[in-house]
Amino acid sequence: MTALELSEIQAFLLNEFKEMGCSKYYLMQVKDAAATKSFLGAVAHGVTYAGATVTNTCLNIGFTSNGLKQLGYNPANMHSFSREFREGMVTEHRQRLLGDFESSDPSKWQWGGPANERIDVVMMVFGKDETTAGNFYRELKEKFEPGLSIIHVLDGKPLPNNREHFGFRDGISQPVIKGSGFKPAGNNNDIEAGEFVLGYKNEYNVYPDTALLKVTQGKTELLPDNAEGLKDEQTNIRYKDLGQNGTYFVLRQLQQDVNGYWEFLKQQTDAGADEKTRNEEATMLAAKMMGRWPGGAPLVKYDKDPGIEVADDNFNYFKEDTSGNKCPFGAHIRRMNPRDMFEESPQKVSLNLTRRHRIMRRVRSYGEDFIGSAANHQPNGEVGLLFGCFVANISKQFEFIQYTWANSPKFKRLYADPDPFIGVREDPDKKLEQIFTIPGETTNRVIKDLQSFVTVRGGAYFFFPSITAIKFLATI
Repeated sequence: MTALELSEIQAFLLNEFKEMGCSKYYLMQVKDAAATKSFLGAVAHGVTYAGATVTNTCLNIGFTSNGLKQLGYNPANMHSFSREFREGMVTEHRQRLLGDFESSDPSKWQWGGPANERIDVVMMVFGKDETTAGNFYRELKEKFEPGLSIIHVLDGKPLPNNREHFGFRDGISQPVIKGSGFKPAGNNNDIEAGEFVLGYKNEYNVYPDTALLKVTQGKTELLPDNAEGLKDEQTNIRYKDLGQNGTYFVLRQLQQDVNGYWEFLKQQTDAGADEKTRNEEATMLAAKMMGRWPGGAPLVKYDKDPGIEVADDNFNYFKEDTSGNKCPFGAHIRRMNPRDMFEESPQKVSLNLTRRHRIMRRVRSYGEDFIGSAANHQPNGEVGLLFGCFVANISKQFEFIQYTWANSPKFKRLYADPDPFIGVREDPDKKLEQIFTIPGETTNRVIKDLQSFVTVRGGAYFFFPSITAIKFLATI
């Protein structure tokens, strides 16, 4: 196991910063390349790295492919980046993969879409509270102007009581990166570094594709030689690696229709029952769709809602719930992490396959600090999630999960069951059946005519360079 170079890796990959009460994502555009590079050179030493002691503030910075181009990054060097990153989130192909249609169509986004101003940089400012974050931002503003202008600001905060707005505990099944120094998580959750960080071997025991410097520019002596030993055929000199200790970050703003979600579930209950009984049944249906009770207790272990917070991730499906009678095959957490029941593969093969499609989730809520339930589901104003995840391969990780496991109605033994939270089409063709199947001992229960309660309001793919790579970008 190779130890990670923590002093080079931006901190948000390894630390959720839940103690930071205020998170602001400044989406920015390069107005003056020279001034922007001057800012990067001045601020690089202040970018928070993994393992750093953090008290009041934290700063991390990422770039879109357009952002690197605006800085003057050579087109030939750009081709070393993954195709997904180069093309960005808004193409016809990406739209089909991610299912961004109807109200989630990129043409209707608030930011990141074709009708919006170009996004080049995301500057993430974290503070222990609003005042601290605001003061830190003003210090940075004196440095980044006139090089960068702010296009949009995303105001986020840690999930209230670790719960998202629909009412479920979040972030229980997070992987641990080998070599990071964190305590092993066990139960197939300890993942090779190359699944999240460039320059390290992944679960295939190979190095992920990285951003090699094919054409000389800037102070190349700042960059390390690539770990894989790839060389220029003519000079026989190893390529320098901009990607080493860097990672890709997926960011999507997801609006949640909390009231619509719980009203839909209550419509599936016995209209003749009293309110308490209907609420309990709606909560049970919600848990079946999620795979956990609102407090986090997994269905494979808890037949009834324990009514307490439970952060239990020590379970699988093959022995505990082969039939799906406890946790339905189409439940959100079972689709996002099939564990030892990947399609019809043997247990060991399933575990290996699921390890190759993990993501490091980094989520913030926005809007009112509201936790929905069957009894209380009308927040004030718009609420939602700033969904983020770090990956080393956007296609094999984030896009695969969204397209193959969430959007596809054919999953495991199902034929018309998209992910009930993030895979339902809002206005499907009238011939398209969208259901949620709850297996039973003798008969299945089917929830028909699923509705979409999550709307994408913006999104982009970012590259988060190492600390040294940020210094290098200031010299190109």
